[in-house]
Amino acid sequence: MSAQQQSLVSIAGLSREKIGYLLEMAGEFEKHPNRKILDGRVVATLFFEPSTRTRLSFETAAQRLGARVIGFTDPKVTSSAKGETLKDTIMMVSNYADVIVMRHYLEGAALYASEIAPVPIINAGDGANQHPTQTMLDLYSIYKTQGRLDNLNIHLVGDLKYGRTVHSLIMAMRHFNPTFHFIAPTELAMPEEYKDYCREHGIRYVEHEDFDADVIAGADILYMTRVQRERFTDLMEYERVKDVYILRKAMLCKAKANLRVLHPLPRVGEIAADVDESPHAYYFEQARNGLYAREAIICDVLGLTIDDVRHDATTL
Repeated sequence: MSAQQQSLVSIAGLSREKIGYLLEMAGEFEKHPNRKILDGRVVATLFFEPSTRTRLSFETAAQRLGARVIGFTDPKVTSSAKGETLKDTIMMVSNYADVIVMRHYLEGAALYASEIAPVPIINAGDGANQHPTQTMLDLYSIYKTQGRLDNLNIHLVGDLKYGRTVHSLIMAMRHFNPTFHFIAPTELAMPEEYKDYCREHGIRYVEHEDFDADVIAGADILYMTRVQRERFTDLMEYERVKDVYILRKAMLCKAKANLRVLHPLPRVGEIAADVDESPHAYYFEQARNGLYAREAIICDVLGLTIDDVRHDATTL
């Protein structure tokens, strides 16, 4: 199998069976996250864009599995600042690593890297396009809290225009007969291309501008997002929409018992601190699930199977 075939660039290419397989593998790692199954391997993390949770969870995942980690978090201290092309950076790092985890500000950068790299590429976010590993931890969180992925009401709130996490989640959920509720101001509404995607795949969706207890009442999953200042070229537009939707604990008064509030983090002001006390809050546990999901993804792109994981004798 070629490096491109082994890469994880987009969630769109994953079948229902493959998603279930990766979630099952994540469950194995949740039972025993510390192993030496990747002893002798090297994982490169190339972050051309700032990150905390994604980078740290990938590096922690690699190290808990026995791999070594190389890479950078600031492209200004690399040869990119001297004018080195992305191609040359990828080819150079491929000499040293068995797999490359890459976040880039340009849409399509991960796909391009996967086409030229001799080692697998894992897309850790490319512009406003895709964030497939976040989607896998989201799916794992949804499955853990709901006991299923099928036939759920998923409410997506906030920045639906630039939010790559919600775009990826729509694509992943096409296998599971969801009903989406898109809750956003006009300026940050779900792009037409993703609504077209829903129509093409028979995914039901409803659009709202109101955000209150009545809208929340029917949700199984309430997925909050941050309005991303870094995506705006007009800062006045950002100031106008940044605080439009704020979730407060009182707004959960009509929520179903099984409702869980997710957020890819970091949050700024869109979830009030009093929500943390609610039994519906799940965003910090969601972040922890990222470790197990990313352990599964790293192993999968390196060709290790769930049977390899189950029979691994190096559990610490």
